Amino acid sequence: MLQVAYIRENKDDVIKRLSIRNIDASQMIEDVITLDEDRRKLQTQLDNTLAESNALSKEIGNLFKTGRAEEANTLKAKTTQLKEDSKQLNESLNAKAAELDELLYKIPNVPHESVPFGTTESDNEEIHREGDVPKLHANALPHWELAKKYDIIDFELGNKITGAGFPVYKGKGARLQRALIAYFLDKNIEAGYTEYQLPHLVNEASGFGTGQLPDKEGQMYHIGADNLYLIPTAEVPGTNLFRGDLLSESELPISITGYTPCFRREAGSYGAHVRGLNRLHQFDKVEIIRVEHPENSYNAFEGMIDHVKGILEELKLPYRILKLCGGDVTFASALTYDFEVYSTAQERWLEISSVSNFETFQANRLKLRFKNSDGKTQLCHTLNGSSLALPRVLAGILENYQTEDGIQIPEVLIPYTGFDKI
Repeated sequence: MLQVAYIRENKDDVIKRLSIRNIDASQMIEDVITLDEDRRKLQTQLDNTLAESNALSKEIGNLFKTGRAEEANTLKAKTTQLKEDSKQLNESLNAKAAELDELLYKIPNVPHESVPFGTTESDNEEIHREGDVPKLHANALPHWELAKKYDIIDFELGNKITGAGFPVYKGKGARLQRALIAYFLDKNIEAGYTEYQLPHLVNEASGFGTGQLPDKEGQMYHIGADNLYLIPTAEVPGTNLFRGDLLSESELPISITGYTPCFRREAGSYGAHVRGLNRLHQFDKVEIIRVEHPENSYNAFEGMIDHVKGILEELKLPYRILKLCGGDVTFASALTYDFEVYSTAQERWLEISSVSNFETFQANRLKLRFKNSDGKTQLCHTLNGSSLALPRVLAGILENYQTEDGIQIPEVLIPYTGFDKI
């Protein structure tokens, strides 16, 4: 969440930058400042009351020591009242702080100054395009038809077991899926990321820490009996590894990677654009996460972009990069670049990765800090990116690598699959 001090010192700029998200935040920002002023006044009153109570206690002790018990007992009645006042002030202070936090949790991150204004994904800015779109044979099929033809993914069987959006991978389809996971992890490890195996369920505090709660509560699967959530991305458990940590400057940067299944309700998703692997309730993803010094986070961001580009170029898939506009950037992100692979059979772009810099927004929620060389405590910057989300990468491979007599396997994956064709 945004820091109150930052809001107070940059009120007009915060309101202006949040307007890029198509939000009029002026009233919320005024309310934050008012609540913070009320909280500060209550804190001052409480501090003064406690100081007076402590001073009286010392005075009472001295009076008893000098045999002036009657005067001491008179003052004791006053300290009793001061203690009651302190209790009430503390309760009021906690309530005001909770009200302030509740409001801060609802305010999204301020967009980076480079984020373009826009209302929908159609306003996103294309900044890079790479690779040639292959020319397919006359009878080319979309991936869901290829999956059925070669018996590698069974959507109907998944529907039988669970419901729509839970496919079953079979034979060479399962092996190709596993090959992609291993390849992505190996590439990330080679780039300096440490591999973690992460929990697939998280508690409420973790959801708040990375900004999924309260913003995306309706999109997450909730286990009511235990008040746990199935993860929508490895970003949530991966970033929460460092919740509450006070790091030394020498520990930065921290770079981790992990493979997890991801679970998303995708409520309201329907139509031709969600067929097959295009949109699922359960899917596999390999994630990269960085905890960075604020001065280096945008260099790290560019490095993450280059890393994902290198993977897609090895897979020889045509792709493009979009800078998300204010209306499409996520709640917690300051800047997000999306990668999209071109699906030749569907004749459309499929999003396969998002790389985001959250600056201090998540770190403030997580209380993730570091001590700099001067001994001062600062909030870290957090970043994450898909490297990569599997369903649409797999869809792109099946469609773009299809031939009249089968599906070629990208050369870089053959050591992982053990076969070169389906």
